[in-house]
Amino acid sequence: MMKLMMMMIFLIPLCFMKNMFWLVQVTLMIMMFIFMNITINIMNYSNLSYMYSCDMISFGLIMLSIWISILMIMASEKLLKLNFYVNFFLFNVIFLLIMLYMTFSVMNLFMFYLFFEGSLIPTLMLIVGWGYQPERIQAGLYLLFYTLFASLPLLLGIFFIFSETNYIMIYFLKFFNMNYYLLYFCMIMAFLVKMPMYFVHLWLPKAHVEAPVSGSMILAGIMLKLGGYGLLRVMIFLQEISLKLNIIWVIISLLGGFFISLKCFCQIDIKSLIAYSSVAHMSIVISGIMTLNYWGFMGSYILMIGHGLCSSGMFCLANINYERFHSRSLFINKGLMNFMPSMSLWWFLLMSSNMAAPPSLNLVGEISLINSLMSWSWMSMIMLMLISFFSAGYSLYLYSYTQHGKYYSGVYSFYTGVSREYLLLMLHWLPLNFMILKIDYVMIWF
Repeated sequence: MMKLMMMMIFLIPLCFMKNMFWLVQVTLMIMMFIFMNITINIMNYSNLSYMYSCDMISFGLIMLSIWISILMIMASEKLLKLNFYVNFFLFNVIFLLIMLYMTFSVMNLFMFYLFFEGSLIPTLMLIVGWGYQPERIQAGLYLLFYTLFASLPLLLGIFFIFSETNYIMIYFLKFFNMNYYLLYFCMIMAFLVKMPMYFVHLWLPKAHVEAPVSGSMILAGIMLKLGGYGLLRVMIFLQEISLKLNIIWVIISLLGGFFISLKCFCQIDIKSLIAYSSVAHMSIVISGIMTLNYWGFMGSYILMIGHGLCSSGMFCLANINYERFHSRSLFINKGLMNFMPSMSLWWFLLMSSNMAAPPSLNLVGEISLINSLMSWSWMSMIMLMLISFFSAGYSLYLYSYTQHGKYYSGVYSFYTGVSREYLLLMLHWLPLNFMILKIDYVMIWF
């Protein structure tokens, strides 16, 4: 684990050299293939080095982090053309990747908190530094204060755990049972805000709308998954009290997911619609984790990986349109089937994955989560039916509104897109739909 971290640290000087935009990307790709070949002990932590290690959950999320970082650089070629602080942008991406890598691989609960919060800084820099409108400052403040407000109690909770048990390693905490109401709320609120749960989700659409394409990709692809990863880790030693209180979060998430799905039909901004759809998907993930059963944990993990690739790809599509039309409004982004017929296929493929059509990972994740919630309470079936139905509804709504109709008369050229954009979308879609072939590997672990 340390060798890969050192490799990332030594990438930092490369960021500040001239014409190194593609070399950084290729190096990250090589690093990902090295990481793919490490041996994972399916039942336990492996590759221990200092306080870092890797188990199945960490492995998938670290892979996703490196992959999305490569695609972030690929999607931001416009910065290279404009020569808009490219070196600092590359540094920001590498720094963020190091933070995420450490968050997912560290075993010490306090260090996990440190890197969990540290990943906020480069994200904030991406939004404020490379965002589009002046409102990005307000979006950055929303992101900062929502996250920090909920994460201070998490720090106090970690200190309390250490004072009670003298252990702070995540692995050993499973032998203790923390039956304190206040500790329970302290430990999980930070992760619920990060997911985000309904009622504390307002920072997400704001941050997405103002962020550049790379900021949106990392926010949707990885930052939301930090919350799910944290919940999977802390639920192990909060089991007894979770059985009493988890019903609160399941009810809020299922009702919230339904309301947010309806809210998606009211959006006229493409990025805002995709951001709200992320909240709807994450609400099912929260519910699945809170059931505390096999199907819930497995389904939430699979859906997090699937959603990370799918929503990141959708933000890339939104950005491709934005670069042509200079608008994200659904009233202007019309008739794209006439304007970019080849891109229409990629819109369809990613929209179908978003509505959990086979063979995407989203389908396996949602089936597992529905199984989990139905076994927990048959009453949840009503909300799950509505969420699944409206999920397909807003995906079709976005597709039909953007692809059909008369296209905006302000656009005169016929421009089907460049090979880089098609490669970018293919690298989102292929893992999303072909990883289902190795889904048994994940199921064995859980």
